[in-house]
Amino acid sequence: MISGGGYGPACLARTFTRLLLACLLLPALPVAAADDHVPAATASIALIIDDLGNQLHQGRQAVALPGPVACSFLPNAPYTPQLARLADAGNKEIMLHLPMQAVSDAAREPGELTLDMTQPQLMDTLQRHLAAVPGVSGINNHQGSLLTRHPGHMAWLMQGMIRHGPLFFVDSRTTTATVALQMANEYGVPGIERKVFLDNVREPAAVLRQFRQLLASARANGTALGIGHPNPETLDLLARELPRLADYNVQLVPVRRLIEIDERGNELWQASWSRSHKVAKNSKPSP
Repeated sequence: MISGGGYGPACLARTFTRLLLACLLLPALPVAAADDHVPAATASIALIIDDLGNQLHQGRQAVALPGPVACSFLPNAPYTPQLARLADAGNKEIMLHLPMQAVSDAAREPGELTLDMTQPQLMDTLQRHLAAVPGVSGINNHQGSLLTRHPGHMAWLMQGMIRHGPLFFVDSRTTTATVALQMANEYGVPGIERKVFLDNVREPAAVLRQFRQLLASARANGTALGIGHPNPETLDLLARELPRLADYNVQLVPVRRLIEIDERGNELWQASWSRSHKVAKNSKPSP
């Protein structure tokens, strides 16, 4: 029995009321705390600068871009060895921008893989091009709107990549009829396809629109890969915008890392994206 010490009926009633209110509030606290601290899902992009090796000054600018921007070099270009070594010193991913036959004969490139090559000829050309790019870790096609349509030649390419070592493949998608990524998947070569070309139109406003499209695609799907070229409009925009990616809730990752994220599938991304946006929506003040 409680007695003395000021524990009168009124005091006991107040104490009981406080305990009851505390018990009623406790179940809601963990949920509110968890929801308030759910981080927004972070999307991932990778970027490749193509056609490197012909211009020294703009090549140096591309190599100096902030973050893990991949540098893809033409095998026969005069500055490829020098710029590739510079990229390696800057911990950039180095890629072979592999010339392939296009539908248009006017677009012929020196040393390109062609439809009339035999398998030994294609393999030999591929190995020579890989040897011309120091530190190469992956390949993407330069042109190739004709060759990437042909499963047999793409199968030879993947076999040659496997013989060389651990390389990844990026389908630049110069034609919607490409089967290159399909063949990479069939042969177990890590691969991904280009989502956005940044600079098909070389105007600052157009490049900015394409860059925003790349970010939107990444936020919608979890990952997106963009390809640009060493043009002043592209290099200026990337130098300005890449340090601001965190503001857009997007991270820049190496191409190989983007492939790993993409291969895990987008189910986790979709679940994370949906939950974070649901929380954000529910946390908005009522009008």
